[in-house]
Amino acid sequence: MIKCKEASWLISASLDRALTMAEQVRLSMHLMLCGNCKNFSRQMAQLRAVARQVGSGD
Repeated sequence: MIKCKEASWLISASLDRALTMAEQVRLSMHLMLCGNCKNFSRQMAQLRAVARQVGSGD
């Protein structure tokens, strides 16, 4: 099982590139068990959505 530090790195990396299948599985397993990282993942997704809206001029 990966630690939160690696999970947060994978969450951030997923914003820039597609994760490998192995990375996706490790991250998914971690997110099932870690509420803090799950929240971080949601926050990063929200931040990305807002940044895209601002970038498109909406």
